[in-house]
Amino acid sequence: MNFFSEENNTKKVNRISTTFTALKNQNRKALIPFITAGDPNPEITVQLMHQLVQSGADIIELGVPFSDPMADGPTIQRSSERALKHHVNLNDVLDMVAEFRKMNTDTPVVLMGYANPVEAMGYESFATRAKDCGVDGILIVDYPPEESSKWVQCLDQQGINAIFLLSPTTPQERIEQVAKLAKGYIYYVSLKGVTGASHLDLQDVSTMLKRLRNYISLPIGVGFGIRDGATAKAVAGLADAVVVGSRIIEEIERSSDAELLDNAGNLLRTLRKAVDSN
Repeated sequence: MNFFSEENNTKKVNRISTTFTALKNQNRKALIPFITAGDPNPEITVQLMHQLVQSGADIIELGVPFSDPMADGPTIQRSSERALKHHVNLNDVLDMVAEFRKMNTDTPVVLMGYANPVEAMGYESFATRAKDCGVDGILIVDYPPEESSKWVQCLDQQGINAIFLLSPTTPQERIEQVAKLAKGYIYYVSLKGVTGASHLDLQDVSTMLKRLRNYISLPIGVGFGIRDGATAKAVAGLADAVVVGSRIIEEIERSSDAELLDNAGNLLRTLRKAVDSN
């Protein structure tokens, strides 16, 4: 099966599909760091995005701060709280992407968040603005695929990939629904729990990915529970992409403003080396 089939991409060329195709040609796996926009302050987010790219990121997942998360563990919850203290909202996040695009027109940016801010702005207004700012994909945690046809269509019209989560407990019917709707890549939640948990079972991940690939031809990224180079290397041997969030947020938390960019960059370079060592 061709895991990067063009039929699963939008009609317009999208940076995500271009990135995965290039990586496949190089026999490499994607490294996808997650950070929360506005954490620890709005002024540093775009600088941090550039630093992550310079340190080996292939795609950046940018979290939209939200006060009542469902899937985020305590580390990422704290990052949202720090951003919200600076009153960072969805419009601010889109402005950050637009600023990032002034210097980087190649690296895909995926927004991750929850439905409330999108609903407040409206599907069409949000999708149009996201496209204008240079967003490539959007993952809304609490949009169930069974009710997302209009949402996906709205994104499709702007050439934006609708990205969905799958997990160890996802029922067969929903896997098939996601296979029909998803664009860009699938985000596989590697464990039963929230972000930042540490009980990752690689055998379970391997078994589930084999099952998913019977239905899904898009690249599959694995996240939740990846905290060090050894785990990143192991996951890269199984998946098409390695997603790291809580570990990076922890580095941000423990760093002073003066150290933050260097520390985040050093961590990502370590993960990049591990992912590439397969």
